[in-house]
Amino acid sequence: MIVVHAIWNNLTGQLHIWAESSTAPKRKGKRPKNTHPFALPLYPLLKEVERFSRLVETADSGNFTMVLPSTSKRPLPSPELVTEHVENPTGLNMWEIPAAAFDPYSAFDFLLSLPDHPPHGVAFGSSLRFWVEAAKFLMELITRKCFAPTIKRADNGFHALWEVVITDAGDERMRVLSQVMPPVCRAFAAERKVTSMDILLHFLNSTVDAFVRNTCAIPFDSESFPGKWVQALAGDPYVQVPKKELKTSFSKISSWLDQIKPDSDALLRLCFKLNPPEENDQNWILSYHLQAKDDKSLLIPAEKIWRAHSQVTIVKRTFENPQERLLTDLGRASRLYPAIEKSLKSAHPAALRLTTRHAYSFLREAASLMEQSGFGVLLPPWWQKTTARPGVKLRVKSVSTGTRSGLFGIGGILAYDWRIALGGETISLEEFKELAQLKVPLVKVRGKWVELNPEEIEKAIKFFEKYKGTGEMMLSEALRLGLGQEQSEVGLPVVDIEGEGEIKKVLDDLINSSMSLVEPPHTFRGILRPYQVKGVSWLTFLNQFGLGACLADDMGLGKTIQVIALLLHERNNSNGNGNKKVDVDVGPTLVVCPMSVVGNWYKEVERFAPSLKVMVHHGTERLSRSLKKEVKKYDMVITTYALAYRDESYISSVDWERIILDEAQNIKNPAAKQTQAIKRLSARQKVALTGTPVENRLSELWSIMDFLNKGYLGSQKEFKGRFGIPIERHHSTKRAEVLKLLIQPFVLRRLKTDKTIIKDLPEKMEMKVFCNLTKEQVTLYEAVVQEMLDKIEESEGIKRKGLVLSTLMKLKQVCNHPAQFLHDRSAIPDRSGKLTRLKEMLDEALSEGDKALIFTQFREMGGMLQEYLQEQLDCETLFLHGGTTKKKRDVMIDRFQSGKGPPLFVLSLKAGGLGLNLTEANQVFHFDRWWNPAVENQATDRAFRIGQKKNVFVHKFVCIGTLEERIDQLIEQKKELADTIVGSGEDWITEMSTDQLRELFAMSKEAVGGV
Repeated sequence: MIVVHAIWNNLTGQLHIWAESSTAPKRKGKRPKNTHPFALPLYPLLKEVERFSRLVETADSGNFTMVLPSTSKRPLPSPELVTEHVENPTGLNMWEIPAAAFDPYSAFDFLLSLPDHPPHGVAFGSSLRFWVEAAKFLMELITRKCFAPTIKRADNGFHALWEVVITDAGDERMRVLSQVMPPVCRAFAAERKVTSMDILLHFLNSTVDAFVRNTCAIPFDSESFPGKWVQALAGDPYVQVPKKELKTSFSKISSWLDQIKPDSDALLRLCFKLNPPEENDQNWILSYHLQAKDDKSLLIPAEKIWRAHSQVTIVKRTFENPQERLLTDLGRASRLYPAIEKSLKSAHPAALRLTTRHAYSFLREAASLMEQSGFGVLLPPWWQKTTARPGVKLRVKSVSTGTRSGLFGIGGILAYDWRIALGGETISLEEFKELAQLKVPLVKVRGKWVELNPEEIEKAIKFFEKYKGTGEMMLSEALRLGLGQEQSEVGLPVVDIEGEGEIKKVLDDLINSSMSLVEPPHTFRGILRPYQVKGVSWLTFLNQFGLGACLADDMGLGKTIQVIALLLHERNNSNGNGNKKVDVDVGPTLVVCPMSVVGNWYKEVERFAPSLKVMVHHGTERLSRSLKKEVKKYDMVITTYALAYRDESYISSVDWERIILDEAQNIKNPAAKQTQAIKRLSARQKVALTGTPVENRLSELWSIMDFLNKGYLGSQKEFKGRFGIPIERHHSTKRAEVLKLLIQPFVLRRLKTDKTIIKDLPEKMEMKVFCNLTKEQVTLYEAVVQEMLDKIEESEGIKRKGLVLSTLMKLKQVCNHPAQFLHDRSAIPDRSGKLTRLKEMLDEALSEGDKALIFTQFREMGGMLQEYLQEQLDCETLFLHGGTTKKKRDVMIDRFQSGKGPPLFVLSLKAGGLGLNLTEANQVFHFDRWWNPAVENQATDRAFRIGQKKNVFVHKFVCIGTLEERIDQLIEQKKELADTIVGSGEDWITEMSTDQLRELFAMSKEAVGGV
């Protein structure tokens, strides 16, 4: 793994990119003493950067010297680096580091083009992430035109430069950015008196100067000094001036620049307040005030300022020379809004009278420009409201579909009727036309001011004349309009949506996320917690209308059992209220899931809903042409994503009641053939289960929603334009809020941190995780059983006891991973059902911000887990075993317990089972079982102890159809005698007869994974 860093060099004006590796790179020849031992050499560095940015071609390369925290022998590794070397710094040392260097313009482009998530095996260091945020801030300043020309003295002349202009709106961002700048960003400035603010401002000014020069052209040619200065703003910044003209020229341009830049030291600033006309008056009043910069509520009217002369006192505060401040700011503001010049002809300018058209111009154009330039602006409160503009109201009612129970589905047809809304009032088309004929941009409708844009007026009139305001639309479109307040076909915002008849309750419930709770089904073997009852009720509610649902609860909150309860509920109730039990002809439900959880689904149904008939569709003996006929006998059919694609022709022939996708992130890639095949499957309702509806890109959310309710979020291209680019690239909070509202009825997300959920959970939740073996594991397992049973049958006494224990050990190792059993250090991925499921669950836990403990009996397996998890999950994983020194053990515990420490901790059961306080973890995984409840509980209690502030989730892994499952069943059956039976570890198994051992060790067909 490597970590990429970025350092801004104030001396050269370059952004240096360098990378640090978790292992020392191989170098040709002898390495100089002060060379950073873990920094990537230039060529590997450039190749790594090329993986996520083609702009590396524009970079220079070379070595530079940095001052870093170090021990006596080497620099400290960065916090993001996955390494076991943890030492305390002894001081600051200088290190030679290879780097790619970008000039300011290329650096700006590079930082803005970086992906949100680096490629596999790469992490972005805190310094690089900081400069990305600084670049985004600069882009905002440029977009708001917060930059201005300036002039700096130089030998025999001047430099013409561009600088950022930081107004009040940007002051706080600058302060926060400078405060959170990582210390490593000052590595060039360690021996100089340069502050974080100095470095940040140097970056912003250097970059904005480079950006403006590369994007503007000034067709200006003059031999005068001002002309040369203007030319230098777009070309060579140096301007040579005759010595006798230096002082005069500099003074003139400096004076002019002072007039266009705000005075950052001033306590007061000019503030404009726009007041609508009084009764019997047609003029708007733009009044002038001085506003305290540190208290925006403190306003001093211009009339009071002219009476005050040299100072003014308000709210026990005195300000000097207010008249000078007012006139200076009015002079600057008149360059932005020339209408002000008219009032400056007065001896004591206090306000400006505006016509309605001029007031509208101020509202639409000048107001935002004034704010960006550092002036205060107070506008009428109605201006920011949507009712200040024309809108439309939509009334809809259902059209009979002829489908079962009058269901709509996302494509259900509704009759609609559009109406025009102004100022929150509904008016007729004739009234609207009369107002439009006034040809003024602002009109008063029943006491409320409303904006009338000529373009919007024309669109609305043409639409209503063409379509008469009535017609039919799909439920999906009505929901988009009602939830997101999207633009209608009219081109105007939707102010309100009303339903008539049956559709009224549907729309109200969907938009307001309200539904009645159902009674837990009496055939459910267990107790549903209140939040789980709500989940079942929500699924039932959407099911009534054939609408897809995404249950996105945190890991451990019971998504599977909520679905199982739904199936039981619909087989006992037809009216959806849980009170009337009737026979309902409900078709089978198809569950599509990763192979790693097929067994888990089967076992959960067996445990909580034994009345449901389940078929597992996988393996070489699975049905093909007869599938359609056979599934009618079952309530649930479980299959894998791979088979849903491979057997699409057979699976698609079935009339499914419902299709459930578990770990629905498996269809996050819309272009994948597997995803496309699954989306072609049809059912009356579709359900997605996932703890991570969005992992990296919003396109993943679109893909899941497209499966659930096809077309609801538009095509992939439309979604990218409306939401993907604005949210991911431009960080539009408005678009993000609209998207959140749109998906709200169809996505139920509950977090373990939610106080209402925490109260509803026990402090410790224990659950079994049932896993299947891979084909390789099956072969090894059968070979071990056959070989060892023959030997056991022929032996007796202590030798027999040793063989039994040896067999247990070997079978455990096979269930864990073939590489552990073979001891051959072979490849790790995709060979163990257990390990695959562990990786999936940890991936979800990490996405939720959890920390986890992973227990194993075997030191060798612990090392494999550490290596595999670090590689696959790109995060540091600690490993504590019997050979760990006390010093290193204490360091590991301190790091894990710190808020920003490594999130995963692998522990051997003996070394980590006692005496540790690891309350930062709230997820505990028993990868392999000790088969002694007391020992397992002691290990779990490393997290579940005094000081734990979260609920603890305990996952005990069991391989289906193997000795792991049978021993687990024995323990569960005799739990009250567990201490007696298994009190001495696994010795009790050695007392079994050979026939009992054969039954214990034998592998059933349920164990087999794969296709």
